[in-house]
Amino acid sequence: MQLEFFPSRAITLYIAKMFALRIVAVLAMLVLILQMLDLLGESGKLLEVTGNGEAQLWRYVTLRVPQLVETFLPYSVLLATILTLVQLNQNSEVVSMKAAGLSAHQILAPLVLTAAAVALVSFTFNERVVTRSTSTLKAWQAVKYGTVPPESATKANVWLADGRNVLYAQAIGGAGKDTRMTGVTWFRRDAANRVTDIVTAPVATFADPGWRLERPRGFAVQRAEVEPMPAATVVGERVTLAQIAISKVDPDAEDLFTLRGSIAAMKGAGRRTAELESAWWHKISGPLSALLMPLLGAVAAFGLARSGYVLVRAVIGMALGFAFFVVDNAALAMGNFGGYPPLLAAWAPFVLFALIGETVLIRTEE
Repeated sequence: MQLEFFPSRAITLYIAKMFALRIVAVLAMLVLILQMLDLLGESGKLLEVTGNGEAQLWRYVTLRVPQLVETFLPYSVLLATILTLVQLNQNSEVVSMKAAGLSAHQILAPLVLTAAAVALVSFTFNERVVTRSTSTLKAWQAVKYGTVPPESATKANVWLADGRNVLYAQAIGGAGKDTRMTGVTWFRRDAANRVTDIVTAPVATFADPGWRLERPRGFAVQRAEVEPMPAATVVGERVTLAQIAISKVDPDAEDLFTLRGSIAAMKGAGRRTAELESAWWHKISGPLSALLMPLLGAVAAFGLARSGYVLVRAVIGMALGFAFFVVDNAALAMGNFGGYPPLLAAWAPFVLFALIGETVLIRTEE
């Protein structure tokens, strides 16, 4: 029996089902509470836009929930691990399994198997759902919950250099010559980099070269006067489609393969990519953090329940789990600043806490 990784089929299904139900319950509770609090803070901004109503509130919820699920799924796995193991301990089921010859690793095996399934689902969900909802929500927020351009691949809050001048767009959508900007502002600057003229327009289309403004309005800064503008005003002749492609890369809004292409494009342009590379690796290591939670929370499973230390053990397990999230975020931040190589920033916390959890388990139980 000691040579087998899993306990019997009945025990494996029993523990895995118990663990999975608690993951779903904890995640639903966290998402429901946090979404209610988030909606309270954003509902005023949503409803102050003319035409927005209940439908827009529900749309915001559908776009925000995937982000909350992505963020708090690892926490849910941690809390579900503690709840499952504490119940097994208090009911003396752990003692019974160990008396039957099961090792600590075999007892944890069903939890690890369930966590692996959760990690796979999390990775797929993040790539297929979260990236799209994040891109759509950020584009919507960029226009202050107004009308979003229907084009795909929307970028939000983009600043582009046009020589010494600056071109700003609230959102950019479309591809190739069909690229379209909305909420456009063009700043003309003199040799001293002082803004002399500001031209605004609701929409700009690619004029090859430059960008043709629709219904432009000019403002002379020095005279503080509004100036009439020609109907076919073209600005930003130095702003190219290639420049837009690498102008702003949001790793949260791009899937694994799209982000890899964006990184390659930015490298080709000589731009710094450490932050994007760290985010790329973290798209893989982040979901896999669910695998660590049964190992870090295992301390709550062992020890006699009647000794009175179950709560202490549960707190230790939670502390180990939350310490991992703190170190993971810190390492990712160091990778973004260039302090750590991207690969090390994404994977070092995972490997470190896997070793810590295994060491604690072996020294206390095996």
